[in-house]
Amino acid sequence: MPPTADVASSLAQIRQRISDAASRAHRDPAGITLLAVSKTFDADSVRAAAAAGQTHFGENRVQEGLEKSAALRDLPLEWHLIGHLQTNKARKAAASFAWIHSVDRLELLRKLDEGAAAAGTRPNILLQVNLADEAQKSGADEAAVTALAKAALEARALTLRGLMIIPPIPDDPEASRPWFRQLRELRDRLVKGGLPASSLTELSMGMSQDFAVAIEEGATIVRVGTAVFGTRPRV
Repeated sequence: MPPTADVASSLAQIRQRISDAASRAHRDPAGITLLAVSKTFDADSVRAAAAAGQTHFGENRVQEGLEKSAALRDLPLEWHLIGHLQTNKARKAAASFAWIHSVDRLELLRKLDEGAAAAGTRPNILLQVNLADEAQKSGADEAAVTALAKAALEARALTLRGLMIIPPIPDDPEASRPWFRQLRELRDRLVKGGLPASSLTELSMGMSQDFAVAIEEGATIVRVGTAVFGTRPRV
């Protein structure tokens, strides 16, 4: 695990960068959630970040997230699932994660709704959009998002909160800006088209290399892993 002091220092630097980016965009930094992506890092690493005031953590895999949350149940943490989710893991995810960022198809949405209703939970969900049309990445294409959003609004046990994107990995943070802007503009079109603005307040976009640009373009959740914890362990 990275030393606790190192994690605390990294978090302080990231929070300052979030504040600086928000200031450039004339935004309140309090409206931006720092999601520490703890995938592949152990529970002690999460505990070190929590000791520095971090409460939101993101995991890619359901089982890893469940094991970590069980080991840290003494802490008031909020767990986000941000990785691709298979339908056969939907029930477990719906029962255990406060946020699910990677909803990208109707079948998955329905399985999550069934699982949440059975478990008596109500996870917040984000619709993952693949604006770059990258075959190797998950995400609904833009044409499918409206129908997916309407289905989410009709769900019994899910709360639609917004959109998520994983753009092409940039060589330069500025290369991500058009994708972030397009996601914000898509959200705005959905609202203009009649979907409730209150259900589309969140934009999950930006990672360690480009989160400042994402904030300038309207991100409300930034997913930062290596900048918090350091180089990921090999798995």
